Amino acid sequence: MAAGSLLALLDDIATILDDVALMTKVAAKKSAAMADDVSVMTKVAAQKTAGVLGDDLALNAQQVTGVRADREIPVVWAVAKGSFINKVILVPAALLISAFAPWAVTPLLMVGGAFLCFEGFEKVAHKLLHAPHEEEAEHESRARANANPAVDLVAMEKDKIKGAVRTDFILSAEIIAITLGTVATAPFGQQVAVLSGIAIIMTIGVYGLVAGIVKLDDLGLWLTGKGSAAARAVGSGILRAAPWLMKGLSIAGTAAMFLVGGGILVHGVPALHHAVEAAGAAASNWPVGGLWHVLVPNLLNAVVGIVAGGLVLAGVQLVQRIRGKSASH
Repeated sequence: MAAGSLLALLDDIATILDDVALMTKVAAKKSAAMADDVSVMTKVAAQKTAGVLGDDLALNAQQVTGVRADREIPVVWAVAKGSFINKVILVPAALLISAFAPWAVTPLLMVGGAFLCFEGFEKVAHKLLHAPHEEEAEHESRARANANPAVDLVAMEKDKIKGAVRTDFILSAEIIAITLGTVATAPFGQQVAVLSGIAIIMTIGVYGLVAGIVKLDDLGLWLTGKGSAAARAVGSGILRAAPWLMKGLSIAGTAAMFLVGGGILVHGVPALHHAVEAAGAAASNWPVGGLWHVLVPNLLNAVVGIVAGGLVLAGVQLVQRIRGKSASH
């Protein structure tokens, strides 16, 4: 398909060069129409992926919590570069899968969704199964490391960066899949343009916002040093709110893993998907029906995500125990 499109493009160029005077006006109209089509499809795709974008934002802001101030932007930048690499892999892969193995899209997304649920459940289990003094000791150890200039913070944050890039890969795959579904019937060139545009816009938008969020405390500190009483008041307010915002994003990031992962799994099982849709439709008859129509399907997606995450975690632990026993023998 790509080769055919390239040959058609070369043929168009040759035709234009044969009669520039005649074809310039036609080419301009064609280009304008194509630009309009790409613009409209990109806008539709952006609207459809807006929900995932919000989850992506919460998850990635969560990944840089607990990082020393002068390491925040380098960590965000490292994850952003990983996100760009993810999309460089995902966009061509999505186009190839769509062209040659469209049946594989849903199973691959479901594997990614199950992994997201597993990561979310693992985070919750770690929080619940560890005693408060263990959490405090871990926090103090991380704080000492952040305060120690001799510690190689780049090496220390490698696991955090890898985890963020891995999570980004799954969310990016969902965004690309949703976008591909929007332009499935469009010509190949328009598919490439829309997918590439969404990939770039989403990456810059998400990580630009993440960088702004993690630097809110610096903005507050800067404002408190200004002469204006209003600026100092705003700065103090930001400093007080920033820790709560980051904690909230940490919770929202974990919840998003269940919502997104569970949503992928639900969409991949037609009977389950119809049941969730039916529950949402029934909830629309309740008081404040519009609100429940949105909340009920999301809550059910989260429940599916939590159950799936627990099952995957149990399976992983079982495999690890079996391996441990076989290794000991």
